[in-house]
Amino acid sequence: MSGYGRWIDDSGLPAFALRTGPPPPAWNRVIDPPTRRRWVHLGNRRLTLVADTDGRCGLWDEHKDLRWLTEPEPQGTGVSQVHDGESVLLTSARAEGHDPRIVFGPTYLRVGTESADLAMQRTVTVPEGEDPFVRIQVVVTNRRAESVCWTLSEEWDVRQRVLDYLEIGARTQRPAYEGGETLRLEGPGAVAEGAQGLLRVELPLELGPGQRESVHFRFGLAVASGGHTSTPPIADPELLRRRLPEAAADQAPQAAREIPWHAALLTGGACADGVLGGHTLDQSSAYSFRHGFNGAARDPLQHALPLVHTEPDLALSVLRNTCAWASPEGELPYALDNMKQPRTDLFQPSDQNLWTLWLAAEYAAATGDLAAFAQPAPFHPVHKAEQVPLQEHLRRQFRWFKDVVGTGEHGHVRILNADWNDLALDEAGIDRQTMIDHGESVLNSAMAAWVLPVYAGLAQRLGDLPTAAEARSYGEELRVRVAGEWNGRWFRRALGPGGAQVGEDSLWLEGQPWAILCGAATDVQARQLLSTIDELLRKDAPLGARLHWPPKADGMGGHWYAINATLIWAAARIDPALAWDEWRRMSLSAHTEAYPGLWEGTLSGPDAYLPPESERPGQTWVLPDLGVAMQAWPVANQHSHAQPLLAYLRLLGVEPTRDGRLAVGGGAHFSSRFLTVRPDGSGRLRGNGTLAVTARDGRRYDGQGEVAWGEFTGG
Repeated sequence: MSGYGRWIDDSGLPAFALRTGPPPPAWNRVIDPPTRRRWVHLGNRRLTLVADTDGRCGLWDEHKDLRWLTEPEPQGTGVSQVHDGESVLLTSARAEGHDPRIVFGPTYLRVGTESADLAMQRTVTVPEGEDPFVRIQVVVTNRRAESVCWTLSEEWDVRQRVLDYLEIGARTQRPAYEGGETLRLEGPGAVAEGAQGLLRVELPLELGPGQRESVHFRFGLAVASGGHTSTPPIADPELLRRRLPEAAADQAPQAAREIPWHAALLTGGACADGVLGGHTLDQSSAYSFRHGFNGAARDPLQHALPLVHTEPDLALSVLRNTCAWASPEGELPYALDNMKQPRTDLFQPSDQNLWTLWLAAEYAAATGDLAAFAQPAPFHPVHKAEQVPLQEHLRRQFRWFKDVVGTGEHGHVRILNADWNDLALDEAGIDRQTMIDHGESVLNSAMAAWVLPVYAGLAQRLGDLPTAAEARSYGEELRVRVAGEWNGRWFRRALGPGGAQVGEDSLWLEGQPWAILCGAATDVQARQLLSTIDELLRKDAPLGARLHWPPKADGMGGHWYAINATLIWAAARIDPALAWDEWRRMSLSAHTEAYPGLWEGTLSGPDAYLPPESERPGQTWVLPDLGVAMQAWPVANQHSHAQPLLAYLRLLGVEPTRDGRLAVGGGAHFSSRFLTVRPDGSGRLRGNGTLAVTARDGRRYDGQGEVAWGEFTGG
């Protein structure tokens, strides 16, 4: 049971009701002042609403830059009040001695408060789609036995600013709030506009005994206003229910609640990109909201993978957007800065192109939408290059990976100054510059040995037979190299010159699942490897496998969503019971059970948790020497939502194949508007092209626009 509240069913939607009473004690943000507030990020495809445990909010927009429309520091804003002409009778937000009832829904914040004289319920909703505003509905009830004449006010304190690139270290002074976009607060017959400062509107309330009145407001960017409507429509919960996927699993009952919740918060992190086109879906959390950058390029590609099966148009939009980070030669920069400019000053990772190829292949297999790859797609504007078809983007990124990243003296993919693990070179125990010049990543090789044959299946369907053959051959070459790194217990992590080895006497989790997935591990080796992982990395670990053995008490030894999801996927092929157990440990429920007093892990989380042996188990990492801390903003990292979703689909056998088809299994239930998989292995896929499905019994089903298999009927 969480120390903060409980999950409820709110008109068929998962929601979290905070417990009433005094707020919890302040928590340590390491590089920022302690605060007793906690928050959750809710959104649509444009804005993010940062709703907090005081019933206040912040508002974030990433359309042109990394911008707080109103920064939730030192507290949130957005408050409704009822006045009688002399004093405030009731306020919606938490105040001294006043504890409202607060519910966090998938896209809304609801606050209820009351006194002997009146009751007020305030709901702030982020509308479906890309509207750059929130809707506010305030319902006021007169509890007196006589009629009343009151005033209802709605106010938002605008603290607008664009973050600096790499805002690191402790904040020593209040940020400057100057200028910015014009924001607009609208109510019945009243409007307030401005780029900074307090926006407030009022209207009279005349209520008879027991009478209730509902009032609607709207707050957001002024450019979105098309004239005031006295009663703006409030989101229909049925629209949201239809958009979110459903899940049911005897092996993990919490999936019924957490899968639609994760889907809502994942899509709520998207933003229509006014610079590069498409939608960005970055990591958020401390990276964006505190440190002012969008990185790495691999991350939005990872986050979009489960969207292929729930909101494929958004997945394609993220793919196109991230391809637009690239140079015409196919290089993806590590990050975009606060103004969406490409940056390579932090890292030059060697793995990023693989994520592009993977997302593209998964999208094509699940939708049949091959026409999307003929559509022109841009490069980053700094390159002043002509657009090329999306298919050509993929080919150039494959060429960059093969020809420029290339391989080292042992035939493995070069590591450069980072692979998936930004700190791999610092932990390798070999001179850093030597590894940059000559190091090789077994992790990259193992991942590429799975990705490249799957990309080859897409390239073949698109008619690019030479690229398909080359990708397939290169993937097989790397698979053989990875197979040679088995040391009798696990696969080595990396290689240096002169026979130097990383991971001979220490177990690094990152590459192990990929060795199973790509076929480098024999069946005997795979089973032995999973047993070793269970013994060394999962022992006494309520949140799942650690990243490293021998144990490390810092983030390098913690639980990383992106890696544990691949472990679940690989284990599902060999030991489904272990795979389901790992998914349960990844769940929000598991974190709440192990650490009921921590907010991170209750509704959202960081990219990684610290292990049980750390000084702050269940919290997240800090790099104090660098002035960087995930603990400063330990929620709203999209890996905490995308990876449980993707891992659940992999548990059901949903994945792209080497021949461009979509494999499906069963064992539990999943249903979105596009994909249904049932426990008995039956199901249905809807797309907008030629669909090709391979069921778990090996039978093939093909169709145009829709295909069903097994004993699927209706639904």
